[in-house]
Amino acid sequence: MKNFVFIVALLIFTGCGNSFNKQEKKQKETHPSHKYHFVEIDTTQMHYFETDYLPVYSDIYFGDGTKRFPITATVSLRNTSLTDSAYILSARYYDSYGKMLHAYIDSTLLLSPLESVELVVEEGEKAGGAGANFIIDWAAPKYSNQMLIQSVMISTYGQQGVSFLSEAKVILRKNRE
Repeated sequence: MKNFVFIVALLIFTGCGNSFNKQEKKQKETHPSHKYHFVEIDTTQMHYFETDYLPVYSDIYFGDGTKRFPITATVSLRNTSLTDSAYILSARYYDSYGKMLHAYIDSTLLLSPLESVELVVEEGEKAGGAGANFIIDWAAPKYSNQMLIQSVMISTYGQQGVSFLSEAKVILRKNRE
């Protein structure tokens, strides 16, 4: 009887562990960096706002244009300031048709000076396509050109490999005095 109770307890504990691991794995899939520092901020205290467009590719065409090569995209958000923090307000992923597929950040993310974080679009993600993109909104207490936002795409298949980089383009700036 004691062995039976021990085995049942072990199975329950292992099952809970697997559930926890699945939840941890899901977070790891979209947030591979160190522990993110989410904060609540009063946006009225922010004087600079920026919206950036970042091209990413979940796949690219090859051959005669009818074949697709799946790619993993890593979005890198880097605060290049030596002294000032930046606040990532949102990071939304869109497909080739402009339809939002996923909001990667659901709360304001603090990036301390020289801190960087990454977001990942998995290789198996097929909805984005060759025209996928991120729209990233961020803010700072004062005007600064402190964010470096890039996507690194990479994939391998047999002996074939591909990798390339794209950088964000500013599409909206708002400086509130």
